[in-house]
Amino acid sequence: MRVPLGVLDQSPVTSGRSPAEAIAETVELARLAEELGYHRYWLAEHHAIAALADPSPEILVARVASATSRIRVGTGGVLLPYYSPLKIAEQFRMLEALFPGRIDLGLGRAPGGDPRTALALMDGEYPGAERMPQQVQDLIGFLGGTLPSAHPYAKVRAQPAGAGSPEIWLLGSSDYSGALAAQLGLRFAFAHFITAFGGDIVSRAYRQQFEPTEREPQPRSLVCAFVICAKTKAEAERLAASVDLRRLHMAKGIDAPVPSVEEGLAHRYSREERAYVEQQRARLVHGDPGEVREKLLELKEKFAADELMAVTITGDPESRRASYRLVAEAFA
Repeated sequence: MRVPLGVLDQSPVTSGRSPAEAIAETVELARLAEELGYHRYWLAEHHAIAALADPSPEILVARVASATSRIRVGTGGVLLPYYSPLKIAEQFRMLEALFPGRIDLGLGRAPGGDPRTALALMDGEYPGAERMPQQVQDLIGFLGGTLPSAHPYAKVRAQPAGAGSPEIWLLGSSDYSGALAAQLGLRFAFAHFITAFGGDIVSRAYRQQFEPTEREPQPRSLVCAFVICAKTKAEAERLAASVDLRRLHMAKGIDAPVPSVEEGLAHRYSREERAYVEQQRARLVHGDPGEVREKLLELKEKFAADELMAVTITGDPESRRASYRLVAEAFA
């Protein structure tokens, strides 16, 4: 592909299917993505959400990487405030040893679930993201063996040691992560599928403010969009009914699997509900292959991004796979 394309997989649990089936579908979709020529395959971290099956992307990375042979595999992302930088460094040094030159470490700071779940994960004391900059710096130091001599853990070595190291990406939907990525000289991924407005300003500021490092001498960025591609515009619009209802469920705090298209089409929207889902359409790129390609290239130009990434959730795995296939063919 002339434009590097990636997949962000949230392992969606669709109506009538189980979380175990969702994980199996993730592995199969990764195989298809590699076959179609996608460049990256990232796994997301979410906790205690009925519609999303993966709370442990670092484990699923190993499974997906073992089921493929060329595509880069990584996290989109590990929610760093929950974890020790040393432990994440050990996990990803192990993944790099197992799959050299293919591992990406994407880092996020969101809780990935509701406040009660965040407290449960931290055994009653969620620290928030205040320590994120120091955590990222420590993680870089552990991965590369470059902690300053005055650091209290300078003599601690993350194993298995080796010359290779995962690519580190900071993920964000605001200016915080973009500014931090620029300051620390890291790669940056903007989540357009979460925030539809202002991301271009954040991404361009990242490139302007980037401070080169030995790890990353040049800025490198991608923009991740929610994509539904079908053979016709009408079919893409029909498939979007599932996403519309899913987003309404999220707004209302309804914890349920991703609705089927039929459930989405059958829902009787109030005037306020319809206005809400129409507003959320700004986060969606959908249409036939030509239309989707044009919209994604416009996003790439607007964000001054090096790569594009697509997250696709529909009401059934077949149309989801078809969407990724059509996007790949449109960019071939």
